[in-house]
Amino acid sequence: MKIYNDPEQLEARNPVVTIGTFDGVHSGHKKVIARLKEIARKVDGETVIFTFYPHPRMVLFPEENNIRLLTTLDEKIALFEQAGIDHLIVFPFTREFSQLSYSDFVKQVLVDKIHTHHLVVGYDHKFGKNREGGYEFLQKCAAEYGFSIEKLDVLLINETNVSSTKIRKALDEGNIVKANRYLGYRFTLHGTVIEGQKLGRQIQFPTANVQSSDPYKIIPGHGVYTVLVRVNGQTYKGMLNIGSRPTVNTNADHRSIEVHILDFNENIYGKPIELLFFGKIRDEKKFTSLQALREQLEKDRVTTLSYFGLYPPK
Repeated sequence: MKIYNDPEQLEARNPVVTIGTFDGVHSGHKKVIARLKEIARKVDGETVIFTFYPHPRMVLFPEENNIRLLTTLDEKIALFEQAGIDHLIVFPFTREFSQLSYSDFVKQVLVDKIHTHHLVVGYDHKFGKNREGGYEFLQKCAAEYGFSIEKLDVLLINETNVSSTKIRKALDEGNIVKANRYLGYRFTLHGTVIEGQKLGRQIQFPTANVQSSDPYKIIPGHGVYTVLVRVNGQTYKGMLNIGSRPTVNTNADHRSIEVHILDFNENIYGKPIELLFFGKIRDEKKFTSLQALREQLEKDRVTTLSYFGLYPPK
């Protein structure tokens, strides 16, 4: 897959194009990608995805501090590559660009720079200044500039529309199974191992404290989760706590991500780490003592091992 920031650099045969933020590159997005590839085969063309960085909301509403994304840019790029996309344009989103009318975007970018042969849009596609770029408007542009266009219907899973918003809600609620089903893959968190309070060592459950690689990346709701941990080129089973560590910390605003890696005893401070979420074991709770916490963690370990017995790692 070739990656560009400037669409003028693109050299593609009969470009079959789609546009969007594609946060999560979830099951609904995969339907668009599958259709993109199908059309490209029919017209002897190549697939092109036009996306943005940073996310438009970060630029247009910088005062918001609650923006949380399902995928970092690196994760999104990797997912597009796994999906078999030929060309990816990661366009720098600016306030100036946001003022461009959709008709100008179609002419200046889709037609003059990308030379779009066929455009595929989702069922709810709205884009451009004042979100004027709907399907009916694009049909007129296609007729004027000589490209073809297609709108895809909504993808249904259990009669529920798949959307990035619904996936975020599932993650906030700790419903990893639903989120993974909508995503079409296991929700993943990348980060770096940092120094912690090292209290887990006192109860024989040492944890790796994780700092997310992107401050805008969504973190699932407070609780204890089963995860696979990838570090130093190896994969391990783990149980992960997200929350305020109420048993050992009185500061309720302190949010932590810490994982106990089963059958592991290495120094990984400063190392990159990848966490793949499988399910939620329980809510976070406050224990009366470190001994009571240890007893619960022993139970969590058994639950984690039995969970992977039922759902072996892939």
